[in-house]
Amino acid sequence: MTESVLNTPDLKDLEEEELWDLINDNRHAISLGVRPCVLIPYLRQARVLTDLDEDEILTCLNFTNRGMKTSHMIDLLRVQGHNGAMALLEGLMIHYPALYTRITGRQPSIEPSGFSGLINYTELTEYLVRAVSSMQTELHVARHEAARLQARCCELQGKLEQAQQNNKELSQMQGEHARLRSHLDGLNRELLKLKDEKCDLYVRYTTALEEKSATIVRNRDLQLEISQLQHELKKAQKETDFERQRSLKNPSDTQKLRDELNAVRAKLLETETLFPVQQDILAHDLKEVENRSSELAVEVSRLSEENIQLQQEKEELLEEKDCLALEMEKLTVDCEMYQHRSTLFHSQLEEVQAERDKAYLSRDEAQAQIARIIAEKDVLRGQLMELQARVFAMKACSKQRGRREKSRDRKFSCNTSRGSCSEFPTSSPPPRRQLCRLNAVLPESFNSFDACEFNDEAINNQVEPSCSESLRRRDFPSRSDMEDIYSSQDSLSFDNDYVFISKGDSLDESKSPTSLPCSTSRRSPNESVSRASAPPFLMRSRPQALRITGRVLTVFFQGEMILNQIQVIGGNKTGVFVHHVTEGSSAHNTGISPGSQILQLKYEREQRAVRMVLEDTTMEEALWALGQVQGPCHITLRPSQDAYENLLQQLKNGEVMSGDSFYIRVNMTMQEDVAGTLAVKCNDIVHVTDTHHSIDGSWWASHVHPCHLEDLKSGTLPNYYRAQRLLIRALEDMTYPRKAQRKEKTVSHEKQRAARIVITGQQSRNPLWVSVEDNNTTAQDSDGCVPSRCVTLMPYTLVSPRFPPICRPVLLLPTMLGRVLHKRLAEQDGYQLCEPELLIASEHAIQMQKGEILEECDSKTHLCYTLQGVEKIMKRGTHCVLPLGLDCVRRLHRAEIFPIIIYIMSTERSLRKLRHKLRQNVLTESQVLECSCSEEPLLDKLPCLYQSIPPESWHDSATLIDTLKTVVTEEQQKIVWIESDTW
Repeated sequence: MTESVLNTPDLKDLEEEELWDLINDNRHAISLGVRPCVLIPYLRQARVLTDLDEDEILTCLNFTNRGMKTSHMIDLLRVQGHNGAMALLEGLMIHYPALYTRITGRQPSIEPSGFSGLINYTELTEYLVRAVSSMQTELHVARHEAARLQARCCELQGKLEQAQQNNKELSQMQGEHARLRSHLDGLNRELLKLKDEKCDLYVRYTTALEEKSATIVRNRDLQLEISQLQHELKKAQKETDFERQRSLKNPSDTQKLRDELNAVRAKLLETETLFPVQQDILAHDLKEVENRSSELAVEVSRLSEENIQLQQEKEELLEEKDCLALEMEKLTVDCEMYQHRSTLFHSQLEEVQAERDKAYLSRDEAQAQIARIIAEKDVLRGQLMELQARVFAMKACSKQRGRREKSRDRKFSCNTSRGSCSEFPTSSPPPRRQLCRLNAVLPESFNSFDACEFNDEAINNQVEPSCSESLRRRDFPSRSDMEDIYSSQDSLSFDNDYVFISKGDSLDESKSPTSLPCSTSRRSPNESVSRASAPPFLMRSRPQALRITGRVLTVFFQGEMILNQIQVIGGNKTGVFVHHVTEGSSAHNTGISPGSQILQLKYEREQRAVRMVLEDTTMEEALWALGQVQGPCHITLRPSQDAYENLLQQLKNGEVMSGDSFYIRVNMTMQEDVAGTLAVKCNDIVHVTDTHHSIDGSWWASHVHPCHLEDLKSGTLPNYYRAQRLLIRALEDMTYPRKAQRKEKTVSHEKQRAARIVITGQQSRNPLWVSVEDNNTTAQDSDGCVPSRCVTLMPYTLVSPRFPPICRPVLLLPTMLGRVLHKRLAEQDGYQLCEPELLIASEHAIQMQKGEILEECDSKTHLCYTLQGVEKIMKRGTHCVLPLGLDCVRRLHRAEIFPIIIYIMSTERSLRKLRHKLRQNVLTESQVLECSCSEEPLLDKLPCLYQSIPPESWHDSATLIDTLKTVVTEEQQKIVWIESDTW
């Protein structure tokens, strides 16, 4: 090396081209390894670069990296010729000695003779002194950084030892935690038993309170009857006294008439004993008197008549007086009775108010206690989360240390795997993935203690006063609100009709019964139905109140093979009734008789208490629930002989096939593969009348008339579980089509869709189906990747009918195309466009709070479409044309307004027919197509049906308007089917 350096000619002796050849040969290394800001001060000192050159190199935006700046600096030095090359090499000798040696082959030297003389001796000395001082500063900083890193390394070693000690303590804490968890599980089981006993005591207490209240009401009714009878007795006594007084008046009048008659007879005898002379005188006098009294007789007769009339009036007035006196006495008695009743009512009201205040006080105390317990639980949960965070941090640190220790091995194994991967063949394509169902159950690694806390929190958050119904009708938060913290659980939810009350782990699917007997009035006891697992739709998202009306009876007996002991009939519409009881069985010995409706079922399985409400379940659900009983159970019955006999009569007459009756919306197309199978298309409405029609898991269903609730063609339909598997298989075929299917099928745009994908992570409030599969079906359709539970894909959706009495609003989609047709359709007879209303701030806030604002045009001026505007147009008997989007549909449904949704299918060819209309509205065909593609998937998420218009059904705007009017007329006559709440 020394010889090569000595043999190298001096740089001063080299020509300009030779110097630049050396530099250009190593230009790439210079561009990558040299920083321009380091060399520029020396180059400025050597006067080969100006300040403008420096600004251009360092600040020009065209040079985005250091290499480009260095390369441009070399280009500027090339212009300076020999001086530029010498200055660059001398700068490299000072600041980059290794690179200088690589380029020139000479060792760097700071002797004055080694420089070219571009800088005088004094300036060169000053520059070298500054360069040496800066290098010493950098060396000092590097040494200080090395010392700091050494101290940091010692500190990390101490922390590592501390972490190892903490790891040992953590392992001990984990063992203690496992022991405490097992102890806590035992305490939880005892707590659940105590809760069950407490619930039973609450039920008994509420029953006693109801009986007491009924007795009090009966007592009050009897008191009212007694007071009413006393009142009637007083009235009768008054009437008797009145009649008695009238009867006493009659004898005195008779005696007076008798005395007058005797006096007249005495005078008559005296006149008969007079002498003849006196008789003549008297006769003469009589004639005179008769002559004189003829006039008097007339007047006497007149006066007598007046007297008689006055006497009659007097008697009438006296009788009226007596009647009024009697009425007054009756009113007095009534007044006394009402005063007594009012006093009684006031006393009862005071008692009720006292009881109410006492109940309010008890409720407040209970709420305060529950709030305190919840607060304590929140504190404990926070502490638990902190401890878990510490545990996770420690685990992460330990894993990170392990990764650091094994990093070299990983690199070696990675290199080895790269070499081995090249040996595998790449010609064969990977097998197509099989579409699997999404699990909605809790993973096995999930902490059961956290699941228990979630259930307790869900129960304690709902504070209601203790009454006969409040124990069952609490509304719990939906699972979708909690799924970010806790995953949906298998069977440990308290907010279901079918509830596992225990707080243990999730159900072990391998331990679930594979088959259990079931029998009805139409099936033998030997027929069996296989249930691979708990039906996911038996677990409701909200609690169902047990409606106890009339006398109920809870029976405890040995329920082993309960379907061999009793046979049941019925369904969700009529209720589930006991049809036959096997003689000598445990159910027969406990007194269970036919005609009793099954309301509730309680039993214990694998140290878990289970409660199932069967009051309005389907036959399929009831058979599955009864088949789960494998030991002692409590069954709640209600004697209902009339309903049972009515169901038997309907079954005998062939009016119904079972007690089931509900309507569903089919979300997939199923062809008629065998005789008796009902062929359905996507979005068809079907009436299910028997959920246990055959042992292969089929329902008996019928198509529904679009305008009337009449059943049309009937046939068998796969139950929910089988239909779900068919839907998954159809999605697999659509996602990964076979070669034969690709050749045979040519799917056109106007063809009917095969499936409607409804995805949910929450279970229905009241589904009327369960997942029940048969042994044969399992053998035929078994897939290794398909789990036994799936609540994600829904082949059927529960719907209910609506009958709008007036004209329904019209909503045209896609929205951009609707803007073109709104005004044109509103100009037709029977149609009117909905106009926005300008609201003041207070009205806007009130209507926004009530949810009566459908859409806002301008939030600043409060110009918006309101629900009242739509209702005004509907009351006039006209169709309201809605210039709105899909967001208004659910708001209208909340107000019991069901719009007619019409989707106009668009293609480039069909939109050319409306090109003039689109230009008038400043729209393009591509915008309409993009809007159509974005809104079409949203139609399947609507809770109602919609009508599509194919593009070949119209050829211009006039025929399109006529088609729209025809569709509106047809849809107005149809039944509106609305899906249930969000699953």
